[in-house]
Amino acid sequence: MYKVLLVEDEIVIRQGMRELISRSAPFFEVTAEMPGGREALLYLKSELPDVMITDIRMKEMDGLALAAKVKSMYPGLLVIIVSGYGEFEYAQKAIEYGVLHYLLKPVERHELVSVMEKARLLLDKRHGISSLEQTPGPLRVESGGDTRKIIRDVKEYVRLHIDGDLRLQTVASHVNLNATYLSQLFKGEAGCNYSDYVTDSRMERARWLLSHTQLKIYDVARLSGHQSPKHFMLVFKQQTGVTAGEYRNQFNH
Repeated sequence: MYKVLLVEDEIVIRQGMRELISRSAPFFEVTAEMPGGREALLYLKSELPDVMITDIRMKEMDGLALAAKVKSMYPGLLVIIVSGYGEFEYAQKAIEYGVLHYLLKPVERHELVSVMEKARLLLDKRHGISSLEQTPGPLRVESGGDTRKIIRDVKEYVRLHIDGDLRLQTVASHVNLNATYLSQLFKGEAGCNYSDYVTDSRMERARWLLSHTQLKIYDVARLSGHQSPKHFMLVFKQQTGVTAGEYRNQFNH
């Protein structure tokens, strides 16, 4: 699932948006809800969602100001603005700040579906995933299924759970296969060991976080699935030849 940060100061509207996303956008999950821009910025110091959906009219900090700050922090974060105000100036400013889309309240289901599908395609492209490979919800692949599809599903599971439990036994249970058999199947089809694939995928995520965000190194380690920051820094240096800090500095000029 792609992670969504929902920023809205009215609880009822926030709950309604969460339910609408849950029903209409199966590839997305609201993993955090914040009542305002200050709380959202504090959250973003240690967490990085894939999409932020924010209202414009909020106390202390409006959605446009929040979008501007977030875009300066994380240029790659997709931002969707929701507002009850239809004046052109708001939409124009939203475009200037690089938001993905501007929705008017009350949000229509078909409009939300269209915007979230656009977001999904952008995120898929960013991660090198073909839309044909997407499998919403829990994976349910029978052991007699096509080998290539099984491996695609395993890779998709790894991508969506990069910071979670990716032990071979865990993933094997999601595709209804024996762990040993899946290990052999994966190596035969992918040309590498499953454990090596997970390591490489997590390192790729870490490199993206270092080059596209200003998150602390220990947060980068955690969000890329490394439980120990020290171990992460050791592995990163071994694989790239530079420290995580040195790698990030290459993109800060």
